[in-house]
This record gives sequence, structure tokens and C-alpha cells, in this order.
Amino acid sequence: MGMWIGRNRKARVTYGFDDIALVPGDVTLNPNEVDTTVQLGQHKIRVPILASAMDGVVDVRFAIEMGKLGGVAVLNLEGVQTRYKNPAEVLDKIANASKEEATHLLQRIYTEPIQEDLIAARVKEIKDAGVVCAVSSIPQKAERYGAIAQAAGCDIFVVQSTVSTVRHISSEYKTLDIAAFCKQMKIPVVIGNTVTYTATLELMQCGPSAVLIGVGPGAACTTRGVLGLGVPQCTATVDCAAARDYYFKQTGRYVPIITDGGMSKGGDICKAFACGADAVMIGSAFARTQEAPGRGFHWGMATPHANLPRGTRIRVGVTGTLKQILYGPAELDDGSQNLMGALMTCMGNVGKKSVREFQETEIIIAPAIKTEGKVFQTVQGVGMGSK
Repeated sequence: MGMWIGRNRKARVTYGFDDIALVPGDVTLNPNEVDTTVQLGQHKIRVPILASAMDGVVDVRFAIEMGKLGGVAVLNLEGVQTRYKNPAEVLDKIANASKEEATHLLQRIYTEPIQEDLIAARVKEIKDAGVVCAVSSIPQKAERYGAIAQAAGCDIFVVQSTVSTVRHISSEYKTLDIAAFCKQMKIPVVIGNTVTYTATLELMQCGPSAVLIGVGPGAACTTRGVLGLGVPQCTATVDCAAARDYYFKQTGRYVPIITDGGMSKGGDICKAFACGADAVMIGSAFARTQEAPGRGFHWGMATPHANLPRGTRIRVGVTGTLKQILYGPAELDDGSQNLMGALMTCMGNVGKKSVREFQETEIIIAPAIKTEGKVFQTVQGVGMGSK
């Protein structure tokens, strides 16, 4: 499999969202009668579009509103919400910084130590609103912060790093025993990120409730440019879905995969599900909401790295409310609003009633899908021609 890229060396051809299209079904359904729910542990989530654990996207207020609308937002336990008692002041500084100052400012802001009492406080604020609380940390902090969050009433714990593997080797620090961690936690654990069949299968064997898929596709992430790492999301999702299906056949335990990053419009989300995702995680689309803490800005959480920043601050603007982004009414013509409406309508048009059925949708390689017949939109910068 693959093509020659030089003497004695082959490379696989891989595909992203702009490279493929979904084929309409021979039978169609009323979009209002499809089932979009995803199961994470004991939690049945109606909106399978999670909000990323990024400071420009999720704070307590956003997490509460997302929960009330039927979804889940992940609060980053190593962001400004747990480093500062009054994160609003810090967020104002980030939003008001010049382009030249932004990275240096972010590096300085994230050197402030995490206040562990704020972990419990933030979890309690979300739980007091009566919604599902999900939080995240890197593997090195997972045992400590996981225990604090769980004791405070957290519902879902996410362990997230640029690349997650079961076999992480280090002589400088203790590596997380993922299997032991999943076993000791009394709440669902989500592990990420990965993009390969083998790594996904090994992670699933450790007992998580879900696995995050994606390395470097995020709008504010520069990992692919800085490190050269990544697999386009369609191929990554298909490969990891194959691992999920094999694991299910072997064990009878179904572990959902969550495609994380690279989706800003409804069509991207629909393609991710058709490629095998059980849910998706997005940041930039939610960073544009009035409820988001970023004030119209969005930044990669690897930006603070002192020696090798792998994220950037981008301006995304504010285009509407969270309810508009999820359910409409859409006031923009670029597919960035009413994401749930797009998902349900697509499922109806391909004739698939559930997400599991939707994963079997016929996919074609279609590089002309976004440009064919769209010359006026492209020239005028509207609809599918907008940036």
C-alpha cells in the first residue's frame, strides 16, 4: 500500500475533510427522527459535539451553558481558570495584546502556578448548575488532579497530550500507567490524542471510556508546522475506527472515538462521523460564540511551552450565541452555525437513523467537492468561497 516517494521508500496517500464527500442515500429520513446521542460511561450525551479544553473556548460559564444545551464542554485544569482567582483580567490582557506580544505574554501568563483549591472550586461551580462536568489535564498531572476533581464531583476526566501512547518511555519523570489510572478512577476517563490503529488499540485495552483522535489539525495549533507531525483527520478517523471495531469484536466492549480538531463547519463534522467518529471535539467554532471567554480570540494550549511554542493566538471574531452555533438560526452562509442541524440533516439525507449507521455512509474521494460550480461564491467571497 502506498506510493513511491523515492528509491526504496513508500508513503501512504491520506485524506482530510476537503478531499472527500458523502454520497446521498437511496432512502432518506426526516432529520427530526435521527438519533445523535453518544454514550460516555454512564452519561448519554445528546449533542455529540464536545467543546475543546482550551482557555479561549471553555470557562465555567461556557461549560454550564453548553451543558444546558445538551452537550459537554471540557475545562482545562492547567489553564488560566485554575491559575488565577480572577481569570477575567488575564483574558482581557490576552485579547488586548498585539500580535508581536501575544506569544511572549501567553508564556508569561502560564508560568503562574496552578492553585489546587481552584480545581475543586471550578468543578463545584459547574456541578452546582446541574450539568455534566468534564475536565482535563496532561498525563503527568492526571493522578493528582484526577483525584481532586473526582472528589469535587467531576463526571468525566480527560487525559490529553499531543501524542498519547501506552508505551511512553522517560527517565526524567514518572510516566502515567494508563490502565491503572482508568481502573482507580470511579468516573469515565477519556484518553488522547492518537492517530494510528495500533496506538488506539493499545489505549483501548487500558480501559478508557473514549479515545481522542487527532494530532495537530486545530485552527490555533502549529504542531504540524513546528514538529511535522500529523495525519489528516479523515484517514486518522478511519484507521482508529477500525481499531475500535476490532476491539469491540474481540471483547464486546465498545469504546467511542472522538475526532478532535480540524472542523469548523457543519460539513466537516458530518464527514468525521461518516469516517467513523462517535463524537467530535471542536474549538474554533465555539471560540466565536458570545459565551466563550476568549473575547473573539482563540489560542493553542501548547503556546506556553517555554522553548518550543506549538500554538498561536488567532482572531476568530464573535459571530453569535452558543445556541446559534449549535442549533441556529444561522445568520452566516458559511456553514459555521447550526451544527446540530447540519448533522441531523446530513444523516437524514444519507438515510441513517443513528450515529453507528451513519458511520457506514458511502464516501468518495472528491477534490472538486468545494469548488465545482462555485465560481461566483469564490469570486465574491461568500458561502463556500468565504474564508
